[in-house]
Parts: sequence; C-alpha cells; structure tokens
Amino acid sequence: MDSNSKVYVAGNTGLVGSAIVRMLHMKGYTNILSTPSSHFDLRRQDDVERFFKNNEPEYVYLAAAKVGGIGANKDYPGHFIYDNLMIQSNIIHAARKFGAKKLLFLGSSCIYPKMCEQPIKEEYLMTGPLEPTNDAYAVAKIAGIKMCQAYRKQYGFNAISLMPTNLYGTNDNFDLESSHVLPAFIRKFHEAKDTVTLWGDGSAMREFLHVDDLAEACFECMKSYDSPDVINVGTGQDVTIEELAETVADVVGFKGEIVWDISKPNGTPRKVLNIEKIETLGWKPKISLKDGIKTTYEWYKDYACK
Repeated sequence: MDSNSKVYVAGNTGLVGSAIVRMLHMKGYTNILSTPSSHFDLRRQDDVERFFKNNEPEYVYLAAAKVGGIGANKDYPGHFIYDNLMIQSNIIHAARKFGAKKLLFLGSSCIYPKMCEQPIKEEYLMTGPLEPTNDAYAVAKIAGIKMCQAYRKQYGFNAISLMPTNLYGTNDNFDLESSHVLPAFIRKFHEAKDTVTLWGDGSAMREFLHVDDLAEACFECMKSYDSPDVINVGTGQDVTIEELAETVADVVGFKGEIVWDISKPNGTPRKVLNIEKIETLGWKPKISLKDGIKTTYEWYKDYACK
C-alpha cells in the first residue's frame, strides 16, 4: 500500500473510521474513499456492491459497526446482531468480489469469554461463555472473524482481523443512552453539580486505548500483518472503573460526590489484552490514559456539548 493507493474507510464518520482517515491524511494518502453512510445503506447488499463496483478500492478498513455501552447492548440486542452481521458481511463479500487487495476487519475485545484468564491471549477466543450483556454484538463480531478466515481459505482473499480493547477519543459518542463508559463519564462529570451516580460498584477492571493509537496499529497491520489469526490491540494495562471515574473527575474539575448504584451490572469483572503479538510488529501505544482523557474532554467541550 502506497500513498496513491485507493483506500476505502468504511465508517469514516465514526470514532475509529475518522481516526483512520486523519491518520492516512497525515501520512500523505490522497486517494481515500470515505462515503458517509447517509449516501447509502451498508446493510443493503445492492448499495454496497454498487459502491465497490463503481470505485474499486484496493485496500479496505472495515471500521463501520453499530456500537454502544452496556445499556444499549442489553436493550437492543436485535439491532446489534442484525446491523453488524449485515454491514460486515456485505463489505467483506464485496471487497473480495470486486478485487480488493486487502481488508482489515475491526472486531472487539468483547469476543472473548467473560471469565477469561488475564491478560487475554488471542487463542482464548471461543473457549468459554460470553458476557451476556453484549453477547449479540460479540457473536456478530466473531462471525466477522470467521468470515475473514473462510474467505482467506476458500478464495485466497487477504483479510485480517484486529481486536481492539475499549476505545475513546476525538469524535466519540457522548449520548448517555448509547455511549461507552469513558465518554459517558466525561459527560456526566461535566454536567454534574454535586453528585454523580455510576453503574455497579466500581470494582470492574478495564483497559482503554486512545483511538489515534489504534489508527496507527491499523496502518501497521495493513502494511505488514498477513495471517488468518486475530491480533489484539491494546495497552496491556488496566484500571478499575472507580480509578477511571476519579481520573475523569480530576480532569473535568468535579469536586462533588460519586455514588455507585450496585443494582446495576458491572459487566465482565476484568478485561485486559495480551499485546505481545502486535508488539512484534514494532507497534506500541503512545498516549497515556490521563493525557488521552484531557484531549478528549477538550474536544467534547469544543464540539460535542454545544
């Protein structure tokens, strides 16, 4: 892949897709195809195949997905499994059918079993039951991995699968009904006056990766990773949700009380990825959690809360 290659970033308006587009522009790539989903429906096979036929992308970053936090996954599992199965199946199939040289599929660390040995190695996939609050989304992502592997085996199609940990950063979703934990915390602490109520007891442990670090990992893997096996992308370090809340409160300047609603679920007790495989490619995360939260909060104040 060189700077003149025709690159399609599916999901370019989302958190991950927009970061990949920014990264490609910074590296001098000039032929980026990134049509907003409002121009066509990625869940419709005819729309997707027409786009691929007309544009013939050489390299595809499949960052389009329906995503959300615990509440959204719990309440709308049908939406999560249907939308993600349709989007990824249509794009993977069309990429192979219309001659793309390589496709990078972005999964999620929620594909791993709920009670998983830590840090999580790639080979732990499908070795135990999933976290029930987001199993529909996880099953869809596992299907995407298996489709990439099947198309590689049957057609020789160069499709790879990356499994990022919890993401945050510029262009995140701060809607309290559908957002992930970190952007939800930023909004809650920003809007609060005296008290912030948070789900669970704060003991669950999570790993967080800034989306700009993920974009760099995607670029490196598109260049040099060629295997049917999944590859983890994370920091290899985790914090408790309580520690995350305290860090966000500090960045935002919140001085009030934090109340934990133990009637709400914690989700998976602990989730941190083993990143030894991707480190062999020369990639390492560069943005610390506190620095990343600071820049994300600045972006939120400038663009998202107006």
